[in-house]
Amino acid sequence: MKINKHTILTAGILGGLVVGVVVGEGLYRAYQGDVPLAALEGLSFVGNTFFIGLLKMVLVPLVASSVIIGVSSIGDPSQLGRIGGYTVLYYFATMAIAVVLGVVIVVSVHPGRGFDEGFRNQQAQAFEQGDSVEQQRSQEAQATGLWGAFKNIATQLIPSNPIGAAANGQLLPVISFSLIMGIVLTVIGPRGRPVLDFFDSLYAAVMKLVDWVLWLAPVGVLCLVAWTVARIGTASLIGPLAKFIVTVLLALSIHGLIVLPLVLWVFGRTNPFRYMHQMRQALLTAFGTDSSSATLPVTIECAEKMGGVSKRAAGFVLPLGATVNMDGTALYEAVAVVFLFQCYGIALGPTQLGIIVVTATLAAVGAAGIPSAGLVTMVIVVQAVNNSLGLPQDQQLPLASVGVILGVDRVLDMCRTTVNVWGDSVGAKIITRIAPDPA
Repeated sequence: MKINKHTILTAGILGGLVVGVVVGEGLYRAYQGDVPLAALEGLSFVGNTFFIGLLKMVLVPLVASSVIIGVSSIGDPSQLGRIGGYTVLYYFATMAIAVVLGVVIVVSVHPGRGFDEGFRNQQAQAFEQGDSVEQQRSQEAQATGLWGAFKNIATQLIPSNPIGAAANGQLLPVISFSLIMGIVLTVIGPRGRPVLDFFDSLYAAVMKLVDWVLWLAPVGVLCLVAWTVARIGTASLIGPLAKFIVTVLLALSIHGLIVLPLVLWVFGRTNPFRYMHQMRQALLTAFGTDSSSATLPVTIECAEKMGGVSKRAAGFVLPLGATVNMDGTALYEAVAVVFLFQCYGIALGPTQLGIIVVTATLAAVGAAGIPSAGLVTMVIVVQAVNNSLGLPQDQQLPLASVGVILGVDRVLDMCRTTVNVWGDSVGAKIITRIAPDPA
């Protein structure tokens, strides 16, 4: 039996995940939870520089060329509006379903009942007194609130300097500019053909580069997973937060293995689990890298070459989805916020749960495709619920409470990122029915 490169890569990435867990746990136990900083930095350096770094290197040219080619191949601007409308509808519908599902499950399971108050207070205090990147971002989110998230999205949709945004690695401004440029190049007809040919060649070259970078995935995933496990150890998964972790994984599993496959089967007329198998490299990479943006080149590669997704859909739906479609993140934020209120014994009524559904969905749209972005936007959701309760300041949920789940956030982020990428992939497959490639 002939073994193709995709089978070898899948086996390599899966092996990297397993070996990464073993190496990370070995380091954690050998140093009794105090792994030397040099060892952690070494693992992080190899994974982030020689794998994530290379994937990020191709992101801007890949997104720009894929969106321009995808938009121009659609042709009629009115057809683009129809496709864009269906895409945005899919994004918000699936995110809303994910959030409602998360709220129903966390309210039913009630993982915060009887939570260890000593552990809770210790973790919250450590977060409040610390000086981590997460704390700094949380303070910024608290200062800007939901309006700040809206303003940030609007600013990126209308970039004053798309080149500067690209240099800073901001994908939404690049997508916005490329979308407009693709329409313009289509409208001006033959005069735009040389530019479109250039971007078509650029896209082909970048995809070949992605093909080469993918061979580093097993090593990159191994180092990143080992770094994650070495910092927290697998024992943390059965500690005080075990019930919370199980609740999150249960909700993510139902959404990823039941809801999204059902949506794909109904609207995409596709066998969802065969398609999931075809997208396996992207899903495993998403789990290992913990970043939907960094996984985007792999997602496009798998969707086009193995999943039967049209070039039109892949070029438009997947880049946009990597920045705004966050099913897993929205679900996680809803579960985590309700859990934290339960930990502090603060009862939430239907009004507060409704606020969580709305704000978690909207805040997730503004969550960048980077590690732990959901932890930052969670502050916005907590603040919105606090304001609706009308309680004195000392009886509200402290924003430092997000520190309670900080220790396991990275592991859960790997899981929710996988669901994010799966949701993007499902959307691209559904839109392929509307925008197939020319025969």
